[in-house]
Amino acid sequence: MATTTTMKALTVDNINQHVRSAQYAVRGEIATRAETYRAQLKSAHDPPTPPSDSNKPLPFDTVISANIGNPQQLDQKPITFFRQVLSILENPALLSNEAALQSAFNYPSDVIDRAKRLLAEVKSVGAYSQSQGAPGIRDSVAKFIEKRDGFPSDPSTIFLSAGASSGVNTLMNVICSKPETGILVPIPQYPLYTATLSLLNARCVPYYLDEASGWSTNMSAIQDAYTKAKDQGTDIRAIVVINPGNPTGGCLPADAVADVLRFAADKNLVVMADEVYQTNVFIGEFTSFKKSLRQLQQSSSSSPSEKEKLDNLELASLNSISKGMVGECGHRGGYFELTGFSPDVAAQIYKFVSIMLCPPERATALYEAFKGMEGVECQKPQGSMYLYPTIKLPPKAIEEAERKGKKPDEFYCGRLLDATGVCVVAGSGFGQKEGTLHFRTTFLAPGTEWVGRIGKFHEGFMEEFR
Repeated sequence: MATTTTMKALTVDNINQHVRSAQYAVRGEIATRAETYRAQLKSAHDPPTPPSDSNKPLPFDTVISANIGNPQQLDQKPITFFRQVLSILENPALLSNEAALQSAFNYPSDVIDRAKRLLAEVKSVGAYSQSQGAPGIRDSVAKFIEKRDGFPSDPSTIFLSAGASSGVNTLMNVICSKPETGILVPIPQYPLYTATLSLLNARCVPYYLDEASGWSTNMSAIQDAYTKAKDQGTDIRAIVVINPGNPTGGCLPADAVADVLRFAADKNLVVMADEVYQTNVFIGEFTSFKKSLRQLQQSSSSSPSEKEKLDNLELASLNSISKGMVGECGHRGGYFELTGFSPDVAAQIYKFVSIMLCPPERATALYEAFKGMEGVECQKPQGSMYLYPTIKLPPKAIEEAERKGKKPDEFYCGRLLDATGVCVVAGSGFGQKEGTLHFRTTFLAPGTEWVGRIGKFHEGFMEEFR
């Protein structure tokens, strides 16, 4: 008699194999094991159960989720103003007694004013908005961009999205028209880009960032990657730049931003500027791609041919309030702004979204800890909420990883989690130069005790495999 499994309409062999092959390391095997440990620690407070391998005592009493920049999970206190406004938007009946809101619940008058303005604009947060987003909210985003850059922003070119990830998905779906379509992607990169390209059966064209210069772009590396891919028959349509960097934590200087724009204009490439961490800059100064493009277009030093190319450059700038602005990743909110896109293409992007419906103290402490670890090198944190150190593992550790069928950095990160409860992400999940090993960690977790855990583990690990 046939088993239940063979009677299923879907199996892992007959589903879309592009889904099966896509990798998303920040929520991969190590992160899953971390959640198992979290549940095990929680169950330790429940009534006792018979001993087994799955509930033997762990060598730590907390799990530190340093794999994802998720401030609320890491005990960041919600910003009161936002929560108060949201509570009124969810329950407008609270406005029937404003005096009680202010006297009994300490709602300031500016909270009430903001909630009234938003309710007048969106009517109800339980209803569909326009596919492109509520006009009043897009007006507000445009004013933010104008204030940031000193150049005008048109609300009609702004699309609200459920975080920046939704915007990336929209743009890549529109850009990637065939299997030969290629997009230049920085390495290391946030794996959303390679995973999405895999799902779309399109080509990732990797270009390596320069670790020695603080993970900045290297125009020679970009040019080489472009030329090699073109020679292999790839139709390169766009270049992705993540600034400030994820997973690297680097922040591009203004001249590097301008160089990428000139290159893209010359090669007729769309620029996808992932600027999610623009408010998380603590060394240097953030320069948006939109501001740099407008400055280049106005520059008298550009030749007529270069100016014509720059005037026609297509730039999609992405931002998210879920990260640096609000720090509440569960409240998905973001936007992308289209600059230089033809109205016909913008209309198709609108159609697609219509179908979809709508330096901190701990950074310094972790950086200093890494500097003191054997075989670890780390660039000074500049922006975003991550550090991305290089690790040089002993040959015996690499051999042990191979014996277990693991990549060396995955082996290291797994051992780190097992010993300390600190969950980080192996560099192989983001892409890295052949022969190098890294891992990414956020520094958002409260306190610094867990930093000491990492140092103690690393010392023991290196001694074990010396």
